[in-house]
Amino acid sequence: MAKAFQFKEFEVKQDQCAMKIGTDAVLLGAWVQLSPSLYNILDVGAGTGVIALQLAQRSHAQKIDAVEINDQAFEQCVENFENSPWSDRLFCYHASFEELAEDPEEKYDLIISNPPFYEQTSIDINARNQARFTQHLSFEDLLDGVDRLLHQEGSFACILPADNASKFIELAQNNQLFLNRICRVKGQPKSPVKRCLMQFSRISSNLEEEELTIEVTRHQYTEAYIQLTKDFYLNM
Repeated sequence: MAKAFQFKEFEVKQDQCAMKIGTDAVLLGAWVQLSPSLYNILDVGAGTGVIALQLAQRSHAQKIDAVEINDQAFEQCVENFENSPWSDRLFCYHASFEELAEDPEEKYDLIISNPPFYEQTSIDINARNQARFTQHLSFEDLLDGVDRLLHQEGSFACILPADNASKFIELAQNNQLFLNRICRVKGQPKSPVKRCLMQFSRISSNLEEEELTIEVTRHQYTEAYIQLTKDFYLNM
């Protein structure tokens, strides 16, 4: 049984989730730029709910929704929300993102997702694969849903493997979603870029670019990574 993950201001149980707490989700929840006038947020494919919980800690958004299709992950996400200090602002839908986007009841100021990212055509669809592969939620379906659910002045943020970033940016532009910020993440100084943190809006603007290195050497974290995650990790 996977132990609960203790953050500074909240705890995340993860024993029922195929995808455990990982660096990607925490990076995205810490990095995304939040508007001071943020009213509502949607976390797509919430899993444990960690990103929504980070945004509850970071913002005064009155409503933070999440959507999760997997039965066990949904139940765990709800439990984590209910046990948090912000339970009155957090809600999880048990549905697919496509279902939620089909007939939108409201639009969101911020949509955020740590989406499935391995494009495969022949895989065993167990719970972990369902959480990781675009066969379950394609980039096109994700961006179509974002287009339907995002306020005209809102933004959309996600994290993807560096290899997928260019294709995703092009698809987003086809949906009139323009890349405004990008952070290229590498494990160590001499490592290749592994992930891209990206934030989009309907406004084409000058691109803000940065690079983040996580470690100087194994388990010796860079100052930039510490500054980014120190409000969450206990030992930062």
